Amino acid sequence: MKKRGMLNLLRQSGGFSLIEILIALTLLGIAGTFVAGQIFSQLTEGQIKAANIQMKSFKSILQDYRRKCGVYPLTDQGLEALISKPSGGKECKNYPPEGFMDAEEIPRDPWDEEYFYESDGRSLNIWSLGPDRTEGGDGTDADIYLNKKK
Repeated sequence: MKKRGMLNLLRQSGGFSLIEILIALTLLGIAGTFVAGQIFSQLTEGQIKAANIQMKSFKSILQDYRRKCGVYPLTDQGLEALISKPSGGKECKNYPPEGFMDAEEIPRDPWDEEYFYESDGRSLNIWSLGPDRTEGGDGTDADIYLNKKK
């Protein structure tokens, strides 16, 4: 009798139906999409914050440049003036031999693009095109400016 009872129990619990398995997979897919969206959103916000921090760092170094040289590097001299002594424009007599940044090249934004720099020598603006890598945009795709939009 014990063997027959066990066989009947096994026959009654036949497992999940195909529909139940598909419903479970659909729910897992929906949940995964929501979680991935939240993670991607946080990653983008972190990249935007990193770009802002890096541009503020450039500004601090550029202020040191201005203190020693009397003016900011001009637009055509660009941020590269922080690494090597620029030519053209007003010459900087107090330019340090090692430059203002200890780097081989100017760091790129979190999306591996170059920062944009504009200056007339008295004021400056630094910006990144942001996650979409195109001019303009809204929300998290908006361009990121250190100073007010040009």
